[in-house]
Amino acid sequence: MHPALIPLAATVFCFAVFLVSFLLERRRLRNGFYLFFALAFLGLTLISLLASLSPEAAAIVAFGLFALIPLTIVVLAVFLIGNGVIMLRREGRRPANLLSLAAGVGIVALIVFGFVVGQIRWAPLEALRDGVDGIVAYLSFLFVCFLLYSLVYGRVRSRRPLDFVVVLGSGLLGGKNVPPLLASRLDRGRRVLDAEDRKGRSPLLVTSGGQGPGEDVPESHAMADYLVDRGVPRERIVLEDRSRTTRENLAFSAGLMCSRKPGYRCVVVTNNFHVLRAALTARKVKVNGQVIGSRTAWYFWPSATLREFAAILDDHRILNGIVCAVIIAASLLKNF
Repeated sequence: MHPALIPLAATVFCFAVFLVSFLLERRRLRNGFYLFFALAFLGLTLISLLASLSPEAAAIVAFGLFALIPLTIVVLAVFLIGNGVIMLRREGRRPANLLSLAAGVGIVALIVFGFVVGQIRWAPLEALRDGVDGIVAYLSFLFVCFLLYSLVYGRVRSRRPLDFVVVLGSGLLGGKNVPPLLASRLDRGRRVLDAEDRKGRSPLLVTSGGQGPGEDVPESHAMADYLVDRGVPRERIVLEDRSRTTRENLAFSAGLMCSRKPGYRCVVVTNNFHVLRAALTARKVKVNGQVIGSRTAWYFWPSATLREFAAILDDHRILNGIVCAVIIAASLLKNF
């Protein structure tokens, strides 16, 4: 049997599972795991094929891939720290803006801690190091799957006719003004509306957002004013002004759409870093539509993505807690 046949069979199986799951319901995080393993087995297949032609070349490629791991970690730490500094300068010292900086510093601290423990060689510290390394490896695997599928999901477009375009709120600036982050969502929603009009359809646009602390008006009202100022007829805008969270945005908007047209079809607009989590939430509250993203400033994207990942981890806190407990228990058994 050719050595490449086993990873090739695994590749075909994982891709098939991914395609079936994706076609049945693309708003599932598990699709990212299927895709990750499909790509991983594809890589093994290619290396196996290369090894059958030139073992030396395959060994060089494999060594290069392993050598890239520590280099990638160092580059990632430097990038995150630099990005964190930019975030603080441009967005202020809010906790949400510290995520990329904290992640970069955490990577450096983990490297230093591992080196120190290797020099001391004390069982309790080794158990702690192994436990922390295991949890970080687990979280890194989850993050890669999340990021991979976020990129894939965000680039798939639906061509179905639309009845509604829903734009999710994200907070106002100065209590009443639309900030750039929200403006990008509204501009993307307006472009979708225009594209549907050119196809002879006339969907309504739902602005979704209630009045939060420190805001003079509900977000949906400020969003509607922004759209009207840019040529969207006010009679084509539906206001959802009760929600405070993304889940409420979607649930309340779904209620409005269903009351106006049972069996509706919609698309939900948010920022690109928020697309996958919004899609997962949309499935849970039974919104009949996919989610698309608007552009976000490059320096904002890393911290925002980390925040989205942390929120998804929290949504599955019980399962993640069990896995982390097993990892810690294994590290204790290994060192004592």
